[in-house]
Amino acid sequence: MKPRAVSLRSLIGYAGFALVFLIVAAAAVWRGDILQAGMDPEVPFQTYDPPPAPDYQKASAWAMQDAGIAGSGPAAVFFIHSTTYDGGEEWNGPIGDPDADVYLFRVVVPNYAGPFARSGRLSIPRYRQGSLYTRLTLRDDAREARAFAYRDIEAAFEVFLARHPTGPIVIAGVEQGGELADRLVRERIVGDPALRRRIVAAYAMDTILAVDPATPSLPPCRARDQTACLVAFSPVTDDNDGAARRRLRRALVWDMRGRLVDLGDRAAVCVNPVNGSTDEVEVPARVHLGATNATGLEWGARPALIARSVATACRDGLLRHTQPDMESFREAGSWSDRRKSRPYNLFYGDIERDVQERLAAWTLRYAPDMAVDQSPDGRPERQSNSASST
Repeated sequence: MKPRAVSLRSLIGYAGFALVFLIVAAAAVWRGDILQAGMDPEVPFQTYDPPPAPDYQKASAWAMQDAGIAGSGPAAVFFIHSTTYDGGEEWNGPIGDPDADVYLFRVVVPNYAGPFARSGRLSIPRYRQGSLYTRLTLRDDAREARAFAYRDIEAAFEVFLARHPTGPIVIAGVEQGGELADRLVRERIVGDPALRRRIVAAYAMDTILAVDPATPSLPPCRARDQTACLVAFSPVTDDNDGAARRRLRRALVWDMRGRLVDLGDRAAVCVNPVNGSTDEVEVPARVHLGATNATGLEWGARPALIARSVATACRDGLLRHTQPDMESFREAGSWSDRRKSRPYNLFYGDIERDVQERLAAWTLRYAPDMAVDQSPDGRPERQSNSASST
């Protein structure tokens, strides 16, 4: 039997199906690259006109200002939020971007600011943050955009200090916010003895910092009775060595000129939030105080904590941890959301306890009836007035 000839219309149809298949397959394989390319402002940062600067004398420049809950402690907490602005037209997010604000109040505040609420009143500045795109590329333009955000944090901190001229201070930041908190500590706090004395601790969560920074910093915390020290950690699941290597390879830290440079072969800081120490010991899950997914929770509402669910260890400068096998702790959200800080906090209860214990140690150390000598690393060396006078 003579084979039936394929018509031109059929050939065109087959070619169309093949083209559609190739397009769909390419979109699946290179979807991340396509979405990332769509976030590129496509203008050099040197010629970029950033959004207007916030006026921190106005309430609109703050996501929260001295926001407390019933029974909170005496600390003033300066909290620097993580990346909430995806990007596209801007290297740096404009103040009050609606989508960024929704993510801030729905995800970041309840999960990451929440652990500090019982220790004091929180002030959270809006700032011209580096866009998510600046976290996905190591281009010089992106580094400059991330560094640009610091000028807003510095200005906000001066207004914060004017409102809180005395008393204990907690500095806390997540991801981009932790990066900016590190520079704030080194440029504004370490060189001011009176201000340094007021620091309960500085928290740089989901942040890689160098053990030997380019300029003096607070020492990493070694124990829970230590104050004026740094709690910094970057979490990676214990079975994901590839992610650990990528995180260290792409890590940027501040140099002496306020530029972000490669971490290189320098060691990274890891303070385990579960035991409040730099000790590289395996901390079993039974010591863990509580993970939670607080996304969507109203401010002031205390989330349910799932204790004894995460084992941890500081290893090679990263916080390696087990992952709870629960739906609420699985990766979710859009492609861009999955590249921000996690929409849950595995160490909510541990951070909450850590800051409360350090605040108690600070209060005891600087109580009016005590004469205090603080050792260089912030550990307590105190005497009663009567003892010191003999």
